Amino acid sequence: MSPFLKRILGAVAIVLALWAVNAAMSAEGLFGFGVPPYTGRILMLVGINVILAVSLNLINGFTGQFSIGHAGFMAIGAYSSAYLTVYHGQAWERALSGSIGETAAGVVVFLLALLVGGIFSALAGLIVGIPSLRLRGDYLAIVTLGFAEIIRIVILNIDTVGGATGFTVPGNVNFLWVGSFAVITILVVRNIVKSDVGRALVSIREDELASEAMGINTTRYKVLSFVISSIFAGLAGVLFAHYNKFLSTADFTFLRSFEIIIMVVLGGMGSITGAVLGAIIITVLPEGLRQLPPIGGYNLADLRLVIYAALLIIIMLTRPQGILGHHEFGLNWLRRPQKQPEGDAAVGDNQGVPIAERTEREALTDEGVKEVKNR
Repeated sequence: MSPFLKRILGAVAIVLALWAVNAAMSAEGLFGFGVPPYTGRILMLVGINVILAVSLNLINGFTGQFSIGHAGFMAIGAYSSAYLTVYHGQAWERALSGSIGETAAGVVVFLLALLVGGIFSALAGLIVGIPSLRLRGDYLAIVTLGFAEIIRIVILNIDTVGGATGFTVPGNVNFLWVGSFAVITILVVRNIVKSDVGRALVSIREDELASEAMGINTTRYKVLSFVISSIFAGLAGVLFAHYNKFLSTADFTFLRSFEIIIMVVLGGMGSITGAVLGAIIITVLPEGLRQLPPIGGYNLADLRLVIYAALLIIIMLTRPQGILGHHEFGLNWLRRPQKQPEGDAAVGDNQGVPIAERTEREALTDEGVKEVKNR
């Protein structure tokens, strides 16, 4: 089977899986099977957190920088798209519904909201990235944390988007939207990492001074990764705003940024599948601990945050590099091993062995061959 056909079949399988989950989460269900609303909300939050964790991994994991401002970019995408939807979106939907239909009009307006959220987040990432990414380590972390708090405080004092009272947002985002953008985020980050740009980012992570000595414009590449990561954070904010249908600055505090960092560190910095796994664990684990039964007169569900923190500490003590580290989890191990035909070894495979590593028997054999040739 050709690689192109495999990709087509893989894309079709992903689309069918997303459609099936989305249908199961609807009120009608899928073939009599339905997902409860509580479980459906957890799945939606998992998808949004996957976008956030994978995009942040591009900065923290592959570029080796330490950013704590992801919640700020998420807030910019959420509030900018919500402003468009509330003050202009409904009028645009009514104007378009007569020509293309109500459903298509809603899709077009939401795509515009996604575009606006991504653009504003990218501009914010560029504004912050150019001056701050000349810094390293703790200094960069402090700058990005301060930026995220500045954004939150500014939004808190803008009455047009609700201010301290919150902002109600019309929207009808389903799992098909969230799952699709989660898959797109994974594919885009994976292709970046596998490209020449990704190799430059990894070289910056390993040794920035050596990368500069080899002619890599480290500031340019760091700003590029920062902007790309900011775009996806903004898209996650758009999806969150139109799914939750209510925005509050309390959703974008520095604790939210730390939560996203925990997802990346727990799964493995520098691993895309690790970031996905970390997002799933950090989203599902606190909710799963709510279901703990009482034991010995103690309600363990009341201690869920303590148990949650203890489990994270245990995991990081036993796996300080994260669950997957720098490794990726794939399906290559399912492939059937193939026999390597004889005689296809590349020419020169057995050349270049240092003399000090050759055995005495090999040396004597070579001398005997030379004597035969000289006769």
